[in-house]
Amino acid sequence: MKTEDIQKYGDELYNALITRTPVPPLLGRASGITIEDAYRIQQVMVNQRLKAGEKIVGKKIGATSKPVQDMLGVYQPDFGQLTSGMVYEEGADLPLGGLIQPKAEAEVAFVLKRDLKGPGITATDVIRATDYVVPCFEIVDSRITDWKIKIQDTVADNASCGVYMLGKDRKKLTDLDLTLAGMVLEINGELFSTAAGAAVQGGPVNSVVWLANTLGALGIPFLAGETILSGSQSMLIPVKPGDRFKCTVGGLGSCEVRFSGEMK
Repeated sequence: MKTEDIQKYGDELYNALITRTPVPPLLGRASGITIEDAYRIQQVMVNQRLKAGEKIVGKKIGATSKPVQDMLGVYQPDFGQLTSGMVYEEGADLPLGGLIQPKAEAEVAFVLKRDLKGPGITATDVIRATDYVVPCFEIVDSRITDWKIKIQDTVADNASCGVYMLGKDRKKLTDLDLTLAGMVLEINGELFSTAAGAAVQGGPVNSVVWLANTLGALGIPFLAGETILSGSQSMLIPVKPGDRFKCTVGGLGSCEVRFSGEMK
């Protein structure tokens, strides 16, 4: 794909973000777009956010579990970059007014105490580099009309990053087994689903290993202090103002979020 087309689609997605106006699928308008092209478009979009004053605060892996892959028709993981404008802490309502078509995912976040530079990263490296893990909600959002995405669309759209909320409960990774830990998701006080960490690439640590090595091969390291979202353990769930979601991870704790604001 030509450099000018990369720039055009990246600018278009950024404009969709700030105006909350979705755009038609990229793949339908640029049939020859490759995964590599899509990541270059993603970088243009992210750079626009950085120019506006945001900072990179972490990374995310997406489309890791089968329920999410089946829902989106995307059958390989992707990654996106987390910026300072996406972060919320548990205890405050999460406003939906800045999003277009949000869906919630329950997962576990890793907060790093040292750099990880792949390739060659192992599970042991991830465990040693992790300061603590925390239950969290990622609220994904697509700038593509009606979530009609293929892998190229979601990659270009920064892996459909929206915002995320970190819970207050924190544990050392060495104090629990995230692969076997169960997750219970409640919506408005009612049980919605259960899952285990193994649903995410065989375990959240494996997910972080994959991402560290994939990004490392591209020259992108994980840095100390960054947050890494390890992938959804729930299906994607549309949200609306007034909804209350709670996820509880066995041995770790819980994260609870209430959605507020007005949808466009």
